Amino acid sequence: MKVIIIGGVAGGATAAARLRRLNEGAEIVIYERSGYISYANCGLPYYIGGEIEDGEELTLQTPQSFFSRFNIVAKVNHEVTAIDRASKQVTVKNLATGQTFTDSYDKLIIATGARPALFGIEGTDCDGVFILRTVEDTFAIKSYIDQKKPRTAVIAGGGYIGIELAENLVRAGLRVTILQRPNQLLQPLDYDMACLVAAKVKREGVEVRFGASVKGFEEADGKILCKLADGTKLPCDMAVAALGVLPDSSLAQMAGLKTGIKGSICVDGHMLTSDKDIYAVGDAVEVTNFITGQKALISLAGPANKQGRIAADNICGIPSVYGGSQGSSVIKVFDMTVATTGINQKAAEAAGIDCQSVVLSPSSHAGYYPGARNMTMKVVFENGTARLLGAQIVGHEGVDKRIDVLATAIRAGLKATELTELDLAYAPPYSSAKDPVNMAGYIIENIMGGRVKQFTWRDIAALRADGGAYLLDARTPQEYAAGHAEGFVNIPLDDLRSRMGEVPKDKRIYVMCHSGLRSYLACRILAQNGFNCYNFSGGYAFLRAVALGGGMPEVTFSCGAEK
Repeated sequence: MKVIIIGGVAGGATAAARLRRLNEGAEIVIYERSGYISYANCGLPYYIGGEIEDGEELTLQTPQSFFSRFNIVAKVNHEVTAIDRASKQVTVKNLATGQTFTDSYDKLIIATGARPALFGIEGTDCDGVFILRTVEDTFAIKSYIDQKKPRTAVIAGGGYIGIELAENLVRAGLRVTILQRPNQLLQPLDYDMACLVAAKVKREGVEVRFGASVKGFEEADGKILCKLADGTKLPCDMAVAALGVLPDSSLAQMAGLKTGIKGSICVDGHMLTSDKDIYAVGDAVEVTNFITGQKALISLAGPANKQGRIAADNICGIPSVYGGSQGSSVIKVFDMTVATTGINQKAAEAAGIDCQSVVLSPSSHAGYYPGARNMTMKVVFENGTARLLGAQIVGHEGVDKRIDVLATAIRAGLKATELTELDLAYAPPYSSAKDPVNMAGYIIENIMGGRVKQFTWRDIAALRADGGAYLLDARTPQEYAAGHAEGFVNIPLDDLRSRMGEVPKDKRIYVMCHSGLRSYLACRILAQNGFNCYNFSGGYAFLRAVALGGGMPEVTFSCGAEK
């Protein structure tokens, strides 16, 4: 049996290695368009910033090492230009010599990945304008910085690559501006959680411009001019187009294979295309979203590796099935960590799911042990069923641990209320006796059980104008004086029982505190004394963080809130 694999990065290299482990006698050939195989896409920005010092560390295997270990022929700088399904042949161009030849296969795996989405932007071929997709792109950017010594950079796009590049260009000594057409960074996050990221990026000296649609680049007087849709021309010393990716599926389309969203390759659970001898894996394929059951594009290394293994299994007669993607991801944002799994609240609502979310700010470990820092968690669940839909976490230490627990809970089909039952490891340096994941479960359990009702930052402006609402801040007088949302009256939690006569029983009571705990306790006191009470989800700290990140222009603050 001869298997040809088009593409030798995550999915392709994994498929090749798995094939060899299952079938020592198979002939396996990889054709890779770039000059490298099995390289770490996700590590590319960190070489530019100097975090990874040796460029050779970016490649996990070379063609030589792959052949020595696996007896697999990996031909780099070889581009497959056509697939002839009838004759079961591919046409290959040697990019070093220009020679074209054909090669035959019994089984074919397409692992062409994704291509940068440029959306018709002009001038990307200008000297000093880059994209970042391959090792060669990385070396080109690093060489330009080392030789030209640019002082300013513009990044078009505020997704994962854009954010990672911003950090590493700052690390390399550049002043960086991110131009982002949507009103938030990192689209997998909900807007409020993305505001926390924007606030962090701005604190690190990166300028962020929302609503900025890039139309092209041009060179003028030794500068790069970034042309925006509003006619503005922003000068800089270098620019990077990081507007996202699209499936690199042109080969499949030309071969007449069935395609789906944005031209992605349609596959079944076995990663088999519409041709019984052709499989496809990785960023080029359409997947099923594990949460919604809808078709989706999820470009991540983890799914690509799993899909490569599954394709190899099926070629070798092992009936493996890919169960769908849930988009678990994590990103370093300077010294902060941002992670997500499942779907966000916006996506859930767009999918027609009746849902809500809880926001909490637990400590990374026991508060009495030195070094504890708060993280902000948002957990989304379905009303009625308590089905766990997704989670987002922004913080520092321990974020990756909690997102992985939540990702596992989603995959296992646990209800959000069952997070309370997880028996998680505890010692003061690592967690609290009630782990943040358990705490999220307790909050959701209280909501599902009717013990507490909640309101969010989106409700505040309307509530201030609502004559039937009474807004109460349960923090200390000192906290209140340092800054509070306008319209909230201060009655500290510890004084609430003695001052309950000040709270009007004929109004709905909306309570806020710093993190949501004291306001919950206040709601329990008030509810058991006949008040109709709502707890603010996330607390004042979350409210201010969202405001600082660019949200809530309709919500105003008083006293020292601007500090």
